[in-house]
Amino acid sequence: MIETIAGTRGVMFRLALLAGTAAALGGCDTVSNLNPFDTSEKYEMKVTADVPPQQLYDQGLGRLKNGDHEGAAKKFAAISRNYPSSEWARKGLIMEAFANYEGQQWEGAITAARSYLQKYPNTKDAAYAQYLYAMSNFNQIPDATRDQERSEKALAALTDLVQKYPNSEYASDARYRINVARDQIAGNYMEIGRFYLEQRNYTAAINRFRDVVSKYQTTRHVEEALERLTEAYMALGLTGEAQTAAAVLGHNFPNSQWYQDAYTLVRSKGLEPREDADSWMSKAFKGFRAIAVGQ
Repeated sequence: MIETIAGTRGVMFRLALLAGTAAALGGCDTVSNLNPFDTSEKYEMKVTADVPPQQLYDQGLGRLKNGDHEGAAKKFAAISRNYPSSEWARKGLIMEAFANYEGQQWEGAITAARSYLQKYPNTKDAAYAQYLYAMSNFNQIPDATRDQERSEKALAALTDLVQKYPNSEYASDARYRINVARDQIAGNYMEIGRFYLEQRNYTAAINRFRDVVSKYQTTRHVEEALERLTEAYMALGLTGEAQTAAAVLGHNFPNSQWYQDAYTLVRSKGLEPREDADSWMSKAFKGFRAIAVGQ
């Protein structure tokens, strides 16, 4: 009985203690008031007024004028984030792409331009967004000794620009840069092909030079590619293909030093350049000659 009473008193004591603590908490602003060692400031809720979209836009323009491209991009991005359904969001998105482009933040420009094209494909600034997207890839093209994935992306984006917006003010520049990107890709194939040729891996070398002849006849590398094909085919004993490579080279570039080298090589084996009309090289250059005549 004594233990029961004592146990009851213990429970009542703990309940009273908890009740007192709860009352004390209820009368305080924060829990930190109970801790004499807590010197942190009390939390205060503050309401920040929304900045109107036009004001954000003007702030972005101001930062652009001062050369703060990163700050400008953030201001323009805030418009799309805070006012996604407004007309200012569209304007802010193209300016975000432009600000990143001017600041050479290529990935930021790519992301913003791609987003614009997805959301507003039929607007007056769509061609410009495509141009910024293409040029942000183009400006990251590496030298010919490195992987050309970025060149491929630039080429695809520039080609889309010319096809979708042929009458835009950016189409002429895009056509020029298409040739530059193609030349860079072909240059990479040549680098790899020369390496294989030096290693006497003639089949692998032929595959790379064939890509240049088949896909990139308008680049400055095609003459050398045909001469290297002559070398590789001769090394494999495929004299008919070697003669065709030399003949195609002579027909299309008769004054080329590369043709002189190919001719000398074929003649050193007692042969003459002779084109096989059924060869893949002849077929590839029939299309090339048709394009040249059309130009």
